Amino acid sequence: MRAFTLFTSAATAALAIATPAFAQTDPNPSPTITDPRDNNRITIALGAVSMPDYEGADSNSFTPAGAIVGSVRGHDFFLRGTQLYFNLIPNTGEVGINYEIGVIGGVRRDRTGDIDNRQVRALGKIDTAYELGGYVGIGKTGVITSDYDTITARVAYVHDVSGTYDSYVITPQVNYTTPLSVRTLVSLGVSADYAGKGFGRTYAAVTPIGSLNSGLRTYDVNDSGFRRANASLFVVQSLSGDLRHGFGVGAGVLYGRMLGKYKNTPIVADVGDADQWLYALGLTYTF
Repeated sequence: MRAFTLFTSAATAALAIATPAFAQTDPNPSPTITDPRDNNRITIALGAVSMPDYEGADSNSFTPAGAIVGSVRGHDFFLRGTQLYFNLIPNTGEVGINYEIGVIGGVRRDRTGDIDNRQVRALGKIDTAYELGGYVGIGKTGVITSDYDTITARVAYVHDVSGTYDSYVITPQVNYTTPLSVRTLVSLGVSADYAGKGFGRTYAAVTPIGSLNSGLRTYDVNDSGFRRANASLFVVQSLSGDLRHGFGVGAGVLYGRMLGKYKNTPIVADVGDADQWLYALGLTYTF
């Protein structure tokens, strides 16, 4: 499900640079956007991702990936993984503080398809989980490198409404974005997932029947806790000369570390790897 995350973060970072962010470097700067109805932009990204076969796997495979992110009448939206975020507070595009209160809808498809590892495959497929939730956040423009770099902190909450894992995931996130010019942008991010016990019982536990079928030792998760931490680096380079429109190329890397009982489950500790790497490369188009 994380095949989209790298492109999403890169495209989101590009959109986070409102018109004023390029005022110093743009030879023909546009006026500041103060009416949210005029703040419209969409970025589409397509490419390829090298990602783990399942969350906690010890090998990667290549897969096509894509994402969409944008702002319509000042309302920002973006995909994070397979979750769609939509900010209910219009962003005027002005330099300074911006607040976020939004809704989230998504799907979770980990271990819903074919798995290369024979023992994990023997545990059986997991149904797709459908999630609904919301998030709050705050962003500040003008932090370290210039008046136009941005740091954003948010906390997201989703709950499974399909009965697949019948629990919740809380995700604190911090992203820092700095434009090096109108052509080049760099984004850094860190995040973590705190999951309820129903999530652990679905994705990390091995039942006695599962142990008999797979040969893995039995394992239970009977409480909530942090399951994973992530750090990412993304670079976007415009091919048209301006990140605000036209084609660009994006590349990035994401490192994830499984934590606690999610690191110790035999699905990870015995036949997988607690260190998770994801690499992406692709084209973006902004209009």
